[in-house]
Amino acid sequence: MFPRGIYIHRREQLKRRMESGLILLSGNEESPRNFAANPYPFRQDSTFLYYFGLDRPGLAAVMDLDEGTECLFGDDPTLDEIVWTGPQPLLRDLSEQIGVTQTAPSEQLEQVLRQAVRQGRTIHTLPPYRPGHCRGEGILPLRVAGILPAVRGRPRRGAPLHVGLDTEDKGGTPSPRQSGCIGPSEPLIRAIVAQRSIKSPEEIEQIEAALEITHRMQTTAMQLARPGVFEYEVAGAMEGIALSSGGRLAYPSIFSIRGEIMHNPHYGNRLKAGDIAVNDSGAESALHYASDLTRTIPVGGRFSSRQKEIYSIVLTAQEKAIAAAAPGVEWREVHRLAAVLLMEGLKELGLVMGDPQEAVAAGAHTLFFPCGVGHMLGLDVHDMEPLGEDYVGYTDTIQRNPEFGWRSLRLAKPVEPGFVVTVEPGIYFMPELIDRWQAEGRHRQFIDYGKLETYRHFGGIRIEDDILITPDGCRVLGPHIPKAIAEVEALTA
Repeated sequence: MFPRGIYIHRREQLKRRMESGLILLSGNEESPRNFAANPYPFRQDSTFLYYFGLDRPGLAAVMDLDEGTECLFGDDPTLDEIVWTGPQPLLRDLSEQIGVTQTAPSEQLEQVLRQAVRQGRTIHTLPPYRPGHCRGEGILPLRVAGILPAVRGRPRRGAPLHVGLDTEDKGGTPSPRQSGCIGPSEPLIRAIVAQRSIKSPEEIEQIEAALEITHRMQTTAMQLARPGVFEYEVAGAMEGIALSSGGRLAYPSIFSIRGEIMHNPHYGNRLKAGDIAVNDSGAESALHYASDLTRTIPVGGRFSSRQKEIYSIVLTAQEKAIAAAAPGVEWREVHRLAAVLLMEGLKELGLVMGDPQEAVAAGAHTLFFPCGVGHMLGLDVHDMEPLGEDYVGYTDTIQRNPEFGWRSLRLAKPVEPGFVVTVEPGIYFMPELIDRWQAEGRHRQFIDYGKLETYRHFGGIRIEDDILITPDGCRVLGPHIPKAIAEVEALTA
């Protein structure tokens, strides 16, 4: 944990951004793999971690904006829990670590919320994202059935977020629609996004600690990726490095010779000379800050001439996108720059035709680059995504483009000092997408489908780094991981 003063300061900042009512923040519960006593490794909710720092299940907290009080809800361990999992801190000991003076058993939470509803007070909370929470399981946010309704789907900017009951309950509780509101709160979402977007020095230290681990993961993968090795051997070695370094994976590693599948979860292929493997992997620090790095590795130690050509295009786009990142720059323009550079390179190879700027304006680039050039990074690898991408990556005036490819941008708004962002252009040759576009005759004025056929089984190339936006530009975080062709080949030979 950070020193408790950091958590106190964060909560005070949040309360200053809000007006009145109660803020209800939920920690996560255990998530069973196949039965209750066999859970997945526990991962705390990131917003709860940010404000309360406590990394154990079954907790919730209420901040009363009008009374100026804070209360941590949870339960002390039972004898059975102590027998099976060992001694655990008491709730009051946990609260002292984070500067919260009041505690209460979890069963009292419903009473607190019902009283607030009867008083017509607003209860601000966040949208649930785990299936169990959406079914009303767990301490929060939805165990108090009949008070907090199940809300499904991703929150969208401008969509109604204050939801509640339409009728009075049997005890005469007024409808929240009449007297207050309960449910995902747009003011709370906006306040948290504004605060968590700006990373403090101690947060940057944690991200760089994760990147130190990721450096070892990535360089080890380059050395292991030899003919005859299975993908799962490399993926397993990287996870072992993360765990043995006191961290864990920030997300399931993507290590695959099927690099055109951007989020490929499978590791069953045997590597052979001439393959290229996309390694998108990152570690999570001890305090759960993420890293997210991608390198593309030549199996056997040498890129082919064709692979070098595509790799060089992607590397140029990535380096120039990083150079363009600075305070006030709209991230969608960084994306557009990368897309134009990719199309310029593909034009030199004869795969596309016409003016690259016009091709990007028409959307022709999305055949090769159907995703965004980067996203926010922090306690989540897609930082704050549970709060809604439209709040994290867009503004009231910069809204999501609904067109294919463009709608996948997780970040479009101007970046600010303190933002940590990934920069990850790529070129992907997806046979199914190529076939569909060719059959539909899409963008024939820009795409030479005949020449493209010779790249049908090329795969994909992606190169990714994490950057911090600084007052005068940006800097790449973490230790250097080889990405120039010569240094990658030297490490993989």
